[in-house]
Parts: sequence; C-alpha cells; structure tokens
Amino acid sequence: MFKFKLLANLCLAAIVVTLGPIAVMAQQKIVRLDGTVISSAEADATVNRLLKDADVTGAAIGVIHDGEIVSLKSYGLRNKEKNLPLTADSVISGASLTKSAFSYLVMTLVDAGSLDLDTPVQRYLSKPLPDYPNYADLANDDRYKRITARMLLSHTAGFPNWRWFEDDRKLKIHFDPGTRYAYSGEGIDLLQLVVETITKKPLEESMQEFVFRRFGMTRTSLVWQEKFESDSANGYDEYGRDLGPQKRTRADAAGSMKTTLRDFSLFIQGVMSGKGLTKKSWEEMFKPQVQISSKYQFPTFLPQTTEANKAIRLSYGLGWGLYWTPYGEAFFKEGHDEGWRDYAVAFPAKKDALVILTNSSNGEGIYKDLLESLQANTFTPIEWEGFTPYQKLPPRPPLKVHKEIKLPPSLLDLYVGKYGQPGLVLEIRREGDHLSIQENDEPKQDILAESQSDFFSKQSDDTITFQFDSETHAVRMILHADGKDIFIRRLEK
Repeated sequence: MFKFKLLANLCLAAIVVTLGPIAVMAQQKIVRLDGTVISSAEADATVNRLLKDADVTGAAIGVIHDGEIVSLKSYGLRNKEKNLPLTADSVISGASLTKSAFSYLVMTLVDAGSLDLDTPVQRYLSKPLPDYPNYADLANDDRYKRITARMLLSHTAGFPNWRWFEDDRKLKIHFDPGTRYAYSGEGIDLLQLVVETITKKPLEESMQEFVFRRFGMTRTSLVWQEKFESDSANGYDEYGRDLGPQKRTRADAAGSMKTTLRDFSLFIQGVMSGKGLTKKSWEEMFKPQVQISSKYQFPTFLPQTTEANKAIRLSYGLGWGLYWTPYGEAFFKEGHDEGWRDYAVAFPAKKDALVILTNSSNGEGIYKDLLESLQANTFTPIEWEGFTPYQKLPPRPPLKVHKEIKLPPSLLDLYVGKYGQPGLVLEIRREGDHLSIQENDEPKQDILAESQSDFFSKQSDDTITFQFDSETHAVRMILHADGKDIFIRRLEK
C-alpha cells in the first residue's frame, strides 16, 4: 500500500452504524471478569456508538467465557463502496497477530525436539548468518552468534522493529542480546528462516499442518487464497479511504496472516486450553522472559522508563505480552497495519477472552472502551501500547490538495521498474496514462503526476519525488512521509 508499512509507527458514512450487528452465535448476556453482566443489546449499542464516534468502518468481536465461545458478532461494513456487511467469516488482515500463531508453531517444534529455545539459532543454519543477503549488515557484529529462539520470541535480541526505521536503513543489533525488551518484526523474520531451515518446508505449509488445521481455522492462511474472495474485508485508513484487501503472496511470520473472527477466536480458545502443546511448553510460553519498564512500546528504543506498569508486572513471554490482575495472568497480542487494527487478550485462569478485529486505522481508538464495557478489563496498559482513546486524539489535519497533470506515456516509461532495499521492493508500473506503485505483496495503488518528478496518491497523503540520471532514467525515488524524506534506490530499469 502507498502508506508503507515501514512508515507506520506504527469520515465514514453513517450507514456503518445504522446496520444491525450480524450475530453468528450470541447469548443474551455477556458475563464479565468481575462477574457483572452486560446484556447483548447493551453491548450492541456500545459498539455501534463507538464505530460512529471514532469513524471505524467495521469491527468483529468475539467473546469467550468459561472456555466457550459465547458470542461472535460483526458490526459495520467490509466494503463501503458495495455496502457489504462485515461477518464473522470475513477475511481480515491479522497483521502482527501472526506472531502469536507463529509462536505456537515454534513451541510445537520445541516439543518435538527439533528446536531448543536456548541454542543459538546460528547452529540451525547451513551457513553463517551474514552470508544470507538479508543479514549481510551483521558481518562485523559477532553478537548475532549469541541470539536464540527464546530471545527472538521475547523480543530481546537487540534488533529494531524494522531496519527501514533506521537512518541508514541497515540492520543492526542495538544492545547485547537478551538484556532488554525491544519489539522486533526483524527478529520474528529471522526465526522464520530458522524454522524453514529445520522443517525443510515453506512456512505456510507448516502453519497449516501444526496450527491452523489443529484449531479448525479453515479460513486462515499466511498467503492469499482464492476462496477468500467471496467474503473478504477491505482496509480503510484514518480518513476512510479504501486500501483494498491485503493479498499477500509471500508468507511472513511477522504479519501476513489472513484470518476471521471465527477462526482467531477458535485459536485463542485452543491456546487457553493448551491444545497441542505439552504442559511444560505451554507454561514456558506464558512465563515472563523479560520485565518491561519502557514508557511506551513504540518507538522501540526510546529511553523513557516508567513505574506505571509495575503493579501489573508488565512483561513479555514467548510470542505474547503478559500482565497480572486480580483475575490472574493475562496474555495479549496486538496487530497493527495500515487499514487494520486487531487485539486479543485472554485470562487463562478465568478461561475468558476478548478478540477484536477491525478494518480501520482508527480501530485502536475504541479498544479501551470495548475492553472496559465488554470485559470489565481496566488493567490493559493502554498508554504503553499506544492505544490513545479516540476522544483524546487531536483533530486530523485536512488532506493536502493536489492537482493532477498528464504526462506522455514515453515519459512515464522512464519511471517504470523496481526500487528498494533488503526486504523491501517497490514496483512502479505504467497503467495507461498514469503510474501505479506496489510494496512487496501489498495491493498496488495508482500514483498521479503533479509535475514531471512529483507524484501523489488519492489514497494517501504521502508523496514521491523521482530523481534522474543524465540519460533521463529515474535512478531513485524519495518518499515524503510523516515529515521524513526517505531515499530508495532503483534496483532495475
């Protein structure tokens, strides 16, 4: 998508809330953590109000009580343009919820004796890690030899979230592995390389065999499936602009999972019961591996610390965040991608959980209200996770007005090609009288000219400037986004 993932730190029509909720399974009341009860009608009214007030396109919410899935409800739309309602079986981007499902596969390999959590992952690879092109940046830092699967799952390996956030866009180890917490998609992708080396199988195949089929997740995959076309959701940005469905063709353990409310609720239900894992591995997964004192989860290397989350003993396990409450330990995972915001939290001792999937970049703004009203959960570290309630967000700035000009096809052809760096490929194509851009497996977007070198998209406020060599071929692009200028070289013409 044009609003690139690498830049994420990561008004809707009234019809969103006038549609009634689609109840696939629902009881007449929801029993909350403290034993109090909220009626189904009260829950519906609360969710509908939140979607309207926070400009959220659609939300799918699953409630698990006493180990049973007692409610699967969807509100709003999966496609505004076609007025299609969101359903419990609508395929939604799971974003970083993928990491939690991947962690279950890793623990399955631990149970099988194929992977040891404390053996340096280098020992499972066929050559030194820097000999792999994506890890050449680590050639002069021997600390990579100490990184283990435990560190990668607990986000303590020292990697940034993504190398693209670095000023030089190079991968580096920021601290001695195992010494502190810093959330990292890079670390999960390294563990994917290790898992695929051990199993000698593509990750998608292993996930289907050991996770998705085990939990009955028939509409979940790390890559796009043709069967998803009949009921899939489009993502929408903060302004309600349509970003389309997310059709990944390459499995990514850090964030490519497509799932549904029904499927992911089955997964959380199974995780709470320890289905498919030994008691030892299940307990290890939810044992604190590192205490967290950072004021915020993102950006990952901010120096500020806080005592605010000491009372809930905020920490990280293996693939899951953890905190403690009067109702026992809670484990949680969030998913954050442009156009998609997801959250799941479970209380194993109570056998209660809440799953929230949204197809809107505004989705995080309603988490606090949903958790408190539907689960009586006032313990989630909302500020640390960056879930600013919608009522406290500043007004969105008005969109910049662009004026399109038409360039001849012969000139547009000079921009066509692939641009990027390790792990990131941006492909520019000519689409008749204009260009399109595609990031990796994300949906392509049209980009329109406002000068011979400057382009914009109607689906984003980011812009692109192309730079040329003496032969007039574009040799690099400059992405202007979030107040930054990011230079991306051309890989081919």
